[in-house]
Amino acid sequence: MGDAFFLPLGGERYEATEHTTGPWNPGAQHFGPPSALLVRGLERLESRHPAQLARVTVEILGPAPVGELEQRSWIERPGRTVELVQSELSANGRTVARASGWRIATSDTADIATDGGPLLPAADAGSEAAFPDDWQGGYLHAIEWRSVRGAISAPGPAAVWGRQRYPLVDGEEPTGLQRLFAIADSGNGVSHFLPAGEWWFINSELTVHLRRVPEGEWIGLDAVTLVGPHGVGTATSTLHDRSGPVGTGAQALLVRPRQAGGG
Repeated sequence: MGDAFFLPLGGERYEATEHTTGPWNPGAQHFGPPSALLVRGLERLESRHPAQLARVTVEILGPAPVGELEQRSWIERPGRTVELVQSELSANGRTVARASGWRIATSDTADIATDGGPLLPAADAGSEAAFPDDWQGGYLHAIEWRSVRGAISAPGPAAVWGRQRYPLVDGEEPTGLQRLFAIADSGNGVSHFLPAGEWWFINSELTVHLRRVPEGEWIGLDAVTLVGPHGVGTATSTLHDRSGPVGTGAQALLVRPRQAGGG
């Protein structure tokens, strides 16, 4: 096992390590690491001026295997102030995920910046997070989790901090956005209220709106899951760094009993 989520194989090819393994299928990744890898692809696209990703949507098109992935990234719609950038991951010739991001030229708005909201209690004030007994996977153990409100192992809304124990790509220091996306896809798991052994609550996408790039290793996730009457739900999260909220995340959820199947 490499000491990273992904090992570079040359070009735009990467080998997913066991640290990416999700909690229900040992052959499939949790989508936190692939989401962060997609954002890395967006960040590596050259910009003609200082710019920031303001919105990123990750579309999950199928399971991402714990194996080799190939990536390609491109500027879909260039512009002087607003650009649409895209990246996708494929495995065995099949596209498993695609990210699109709106990249906005930055300017100085510090004098009119608004308060993002209350701070979460600090990570070191929380307790080590525990998981439901039937949740497995390398990803859960590759992140250091600290609960500050509610609990991952108990049903209902919860607030946690997460910090990567390993870099995203071997030999690289993760950026703030890469750290954020490695955690943001966990909103539905953090705030689950249904027994995972009896229910599916699978997200088909992740959308994050950002006001600023997070700083530091710790990413805070203050999440709640709500379910409608027809098998559709949402998990929404306020995303934090130590200085306060930096943006919001949302996931569309398929919700059904496990015997009814998923995917």
